[in-house]
Amino acid sequence: MPIKVIDQVQFDAEVRSRYSDVIGSKLGGKVISCSDEFFAEASNLLAPKPPIRDKGRFTYNGAWYDGWETRRHNPEPADWVIIKLGVASARIIGCEIDTAFFDGNHAPEIDVEGAFVPDDGVPDANTKWSIIVDKTPCGPSQRHFFVREDGLTEHFYNYVRLNMYPDGGIARFRLYGSPVPVFPTALSTLIDLAHVSSGSVAIACSDEHFGTIDNLLVPGRGVDMGDGWETTRSRFPGHEDWVVVRLGARGIIEKVVVDTAFFRGNFPDKIRVAALDAADDDTALSSEADWKVIVPDQKGKPDFEHEYVVNDGILINVEKPVTYVKLFMIPDGGIKRLRVFARRVL
Repeated sequence: MPIKVIDQVQFDAEVRSRYSDVIGSKLGGKVISCSDEFFAEASNLLAPKPPIRDKGRFTYNGAWYDGWETRRHNPEPADWVIIKLGVASARIIGCEIDTAFFDGNHAPEIDVEGAFVPDDGVPDANTKWSIIVDKTPCGPSQRHFFVREDGLTEHFYNYVRLNMYPDGGIARFRLYGSPVPVFPTALSTLIDLAHVSSGSVAIACSDEHFGTIDNLLVPGRGVDMGDGWETTRSRFPGHEDWVVVRLGARGIIEKVVVDTAFFRGNFPDKIRVAALDAADDDTALSSEADWKVIVPDQKGKPDFEHEYVVNDGILINVEKPVTYVKLFMIPDGGIKRLRVFARRVL
């Protein structure tokens, strides 16, 4: 499939702010198998933190690298790694290939294939793979951003195969797309619509200096402050940090959870949540968007799951369905997760 190569600014605007990394380890993505990982393990590709360099460090097999690196002189056309997505399945829009610190041993070319294996199976010799990202060159020690010219794939996949021609090293692999949610058929069922698996995406924010907004929507309560959303310290009266989240479906909210796990000295002083029923991201981000406050300013607590439910006297204005929520930190700080439990409305 033809692709276009774009820079990071364009990728952030067109891809990262609209879609999810569906293979990241923090979402549950994992390496199933690979052709070779003699110098560095393929699982490093999915690590959430940026790659690092420890020059002069060696293992038994050679120089240590924070990425996936294979032997020289591959007799086959390519080395490969098969990855299971961290969501049930997804349609794919593009990817990032980071060859950081691989200079002279980087992968000269890559492509990406996808497959759907039903019934919790795993790919085998009979699995049919489809090209998602065409073969394209990669340079040494740099981030590469590739987007499909035809947009999202028509089909959805639960496994992908990254091929590098003929061998070498890649530090990180991010694959972006739209998860295909598996919702309960009963509309009365409460679902976390601010979860990646539900198709939710954090589309914009005031600041993400220390921790990125996509962390708000992933499973679990994390391992430390590094996998939450954290902003810089504000220095001016009246400042408020915020993030806008597109829910995975239109729904009527019954419970909101704001989790400050691990944020013990830098949690927000106050928390506010607003909601909006809008047709698209542009409308939600416009100055005319009619946001309704559903959680008025509440005192924040350290390392705590703040729960606001219907009929508690705090969660208000939730009689009508919405498609977006806006979380405020007053004046700044860090939040680990946001959960928005709602009943879907068709």
